[in-house]
Amino acid sequence: MNDTARTRTALPVFDDVLAAAARIAPHAHVTPVLRSHSIDAIAGCELHFKAEHLQRAGAFKFRGACNAVWSLSDEDAARGVVTHSSGNHGAALALAARTRGIACHVVVPEGAVAAKLAAIEAYGATLHRCAPTIAAREIRCAQLQAETGAELVHPYTDPRVIAGQGTAALELLSDATPFDALVVPVGGGGLASGTALAVAACSPRTRLHLAEPSGAAETWASMQRGERVTEFTPDTICDGLRGTLGEPNFALLHAHGARVLKVDDADTVAAMRLFWQRTKQIVEPSSAVALAAVLGNRETFDGQRVGIVLSGGNVDPDALPELFARG
Repeated sequence: MNDTARTRTALPVFDDVLAAAARIAPHAHVTPVLRSHSIDAIAGCELHFKAEHLQRAGAFKFRGACNAVWSLSDEDAARGVVTHSSGNHGAALALAARTRGIACHVVVPEGAVAAKLAAIEAYGATLHRCAPTIAAREIRCAQLQAETGAELVHPYTDPRVIAGQGTAALELLSDATPFDALVVPVGGGGLASGTALAVAACSPRTRLHLAEPSGAAETWASMQRGERVTEFTPDTICDGLRGTLGEPNFALLHAHGARVLKVDDADTVAAMRLFWQRTKQIVEPSSAVALAAVLGNRETFDGQRVGIVLSGGNVDPDALPELFARG
């Protein structure tokens, strides 16, 4: 099996995260770690925020997309890439494809955030709309693959994507003082499973917690049962966390003993508002859910040193007043 074929089938390992860090270094930002003493006081612990909302394309997704695009052989890259995405992965893949000068096709569900769709188009990708279901996305992606020969870069199950997402935690964990806990959002599981690889290798005593909307808590159910739960209808404002947990992602998270914390949307919006008020930084709900998980589980994190990956900041400005009103 050649290297390209292996990356499509094998579970990634920590060496893949290290390779991804080297591969994306010319293209991705090393994002800062932010602090807020006033939020520490409210949370009852010491919080270190990995600011992936300041990453290129406004989200951690650029890491995985960039790793996937630059992993391709010249022959495969010439046919372009295709994916399905509610927004951030699509924009990230479009930008990554642009850095290599190749075509990018993105299948987007009806009802996706307008600002995210605008970003995808601005980075030069071609949009293809479909019904707002995972099945509809996958069917349209398969059609585009057949028509164009483009390489599928799945938003969270692709091992190249998982390895790339793990580089955010790799940077955060490079701090000299170890963390007691690390908290990341979970939807499809790309960031979460990549983070699990980095934590296991770099800081095995750090406990990994996954923040998940209560209205899309299939990861919580999957971890409780010890097998994937795929039948659910998401009902959450966290549009980036509505995807179904991927099979390789579940395998990695289950093996590493990640704990899932469910968060109500109202608490997520409150955390988003708090972060904006205290740091003057806007993050999207799918990112603020991680801070909300800490604030809602004070007894779990009391007095600890906690890392939080802020996954993205792509919010439609016109939607902010209504969003904060709902909180």
